[in-house]
Amino acid sequence: MLTNPALGSGLQGKTGPGFFAALLPSLVGLGLLIGAIVFFFVLLMGSIQWITSGGDKQALEGARSKLTNGLMGLVILFATFAVIQFIEFFFDINILTLDIGPLVIQ
Repeated sequence: MLTNPALGSGLQGKTGPGFFAALLPSLVGLGLLIGAIVFFFVLLMGSIQWITSGGDKQALEGARSKLTNGLMGLVILFATFAVIQFIEFFFDINILTLDIGPLVIQ
C-alpha cells in the first residue's frame, strides 16, 4: 500500500465518507490559521502605509481602508470561529483539530 506523507496519519487508508470526515476538520483549522496570518500582514501593511503617508490625504485614506478591511476580516474570522465552536458544542463533534502526522494542533 502506498502512503502519502502529506496526508498525515489521520487520513491514511481512509476512503469515501471516512476520508471526508477526517479531511474537513483539517481544512477548517488550516483555513482559520491562514486567515489569521493574512490578517496580520494586512494590518502590518496598513500600519506601514499609514506611517509612511507623510500627511498625504489619499495615502492616509488608503491606509485607513486597509486597516478597516483587516479589522473587518478579523471580525468575520472570529465570528466564523464562534459559529464553529457552537456547532462543535451543539453536535458534539470536533472540527478544529488539525492532525498532520506528528503535529497535532487543537
